[in-house]
Amino acid sequence: MSSKKLTVLPLGGAGEVGKNMTVLEYDHKAIIVDAGLMFPESDMLGIDYIIPDFSYLTDRDDLEVLAILITHGHEDHTGALIHVLESFQVPVYATRLTAGLVEVKLRQAKLLNQTDLHIFKAGDTLEIGPFSVESFHITHSIPDCVGFGITTPAGLVVHTGDFKFDHTPADGWPPDFAKLAEFGKRGVLALLSDSTNAERAGWTPTETIIDEALDRVFQNARGRIIVATFASLINRIQQVANAAKRYNRKIAATGYSMVENIKMATELGYLDLPRDLVIPLDEVNRLPPEQVVIMSTGTQGEPSAVLSRLAKGHHRQLDIRPGDTVVMSAHIIPGNEEMVSRTINKLIQRGANVLYHPVEMVHVSGHASREELKLMLNLVRPKYFIPIHGELRQLTQHCKLAEAIGVPRDNIAVVENGTMIEFEDGRMAIGERVPGRYVFVDGMGVGDVGRSVMRDRETLARDGFVFAVLVMDGETGKLLDEPELISRGFVYVPEAEELFEDARERIREIVAQFPLNGNGAKKLEDRIESALKGMFQQETKRRPMIFVHVNLV
Repeated sequence: MSSKKLTVLPLGGAGEVGKNMTVLEYDHKAIIVDAGLMFPESDMLGIDYIIPDFSYLTDRDDLEVLAILITHGHEDHTGALIHVLESFQVPVYATRLTAGLVEVKLRQAKLLNQTDLHIFKAGDTLEIGPFSVESFHITHSIPDCVGFGITTPAGLVVHTGDFKFDHTPADGWPPDFAKLAEFGKRGVLALLSDSTNAERAGWTPTETIIDEALDRVFQNARGRIIVATFASLINRIQQVANAAKRYNRKIAATGYSMVENIKMATELGYLDLPRDLVIPLDEVNRLPPEQVVIMSTGTQGEPSAVLSRLAKGHHRQLDIRPGDTVVMSAHIIPGNEEMVSRTINKLIQRGANVLYHPVEMVHVSGHASREELKLMLNLVRPKYFIPIHGELRQLTQHCKLAEAIGVPRDNIAVVENGTMIEFEDGRMAIGERVPGRYVFVDGMGVGDVGRSVMRDRETLARDGFVFAVLVMDGETGKLLDEPELISRGFVYVPEAEELFEDARERIREIVAQFPLNGNGAKKLEDRIESALKGMFQQETKRRPMIFVHVNLV
């Protein structure tokens, strides 16, 4: 056994659901497993999405990043890839469908020609520096998912990716139990395992039960059917297409990612869509409602996604009609509950019949429940265990499962993003903590919006602002005009004239009490800002942001 140290570093997905990213480092060489994003919570105003903080990698001059390995094509595993590739021009390894989904992103970001994208099949072994990576097939809610058995000089590390043990998956390809058992026989130093459903008892239902639910939906629907799901959920798209074919409906797609992913998956053979089954979106309104199915995005209530625009009546080509059936076939990502509920309510207001889990079994989780997690632990039989892909409460429950089947508590590392886990001479130790914060992506800006900006946005959204402008004689320090007050989001100005007249009077008093001198304009602005804050809070119990500008002439 080499005395050199193996470091496992979760930069995303440890202590949260989303933006999954794990680094394995040995002898100053590293590989990255997944590079995902997280959707913003409702209070993260203006933020498009969140990516892992990988500044620890970019700041290391002595570290060589060798490759990025992708387990599957969901956004929480691929959404940050373009940002990581801007810092590390390294090969990306993915299975065929995952590579197709990644290509769509790279093409949109104009990075496709600059990226060395390697396609492998489940079961292939990849030799990358000191790492020998054995891929194995696993079932999830999307085809072509893999986990990795990573042999290092310090020992074998198994990374499950997202998984569930589905014996009857929609694509007919069950998980590779034999490979997992073979790892266990060989001897596994550490297991990193998906914890998303660690609180859920029993077994996660098979994907194929959705066929029965969709059959009921299609049998009962009298108007158009609109199915909203993740654009990367290729299995679900196929299941909807099969139902459409059985009930003599045509299928159309809306939303850039949905259209592009359907095109890609069809070309690669992952979707079987007869030519006469698919129609362009602009032909939908020419057919009777009972002959139409529309695939869309927007299950998380995202304001710019198709379903939200339909709910608000803002879609260019479609509108919700009484009698439409809307199927939301996706789980709600934690933090999005409020936006999803709002979207459902608005759809109902427009006359739609909205079906979602648990009203109808139109979605099942793609993650292993407690019995499956125990089976994974028993198959792999690791010496050390690191629960990943979950909030702290889920990691803790997974830890308890591992203890229950015989893994000593001292051999389990429940850690959050940025915590190093080190293996040396067959022993595990918790190392130092490096940055593992949220990196906000807002438009073209990456990481330039921090917590202080978010706090300002929350204040502006909650209480608005007041802008006071003073025009003063630079020599005498006297006001040359009445103080001008501009307000947005604070009070309804026409009904608050008395409040603002009191504010102007307070400004006049402060100007009279504190004459300008030297650097006095800044001091005067600060005094007025402080006074107006106190006054507005006392009078209205609100705390608007106050901006004061003294214009000397």
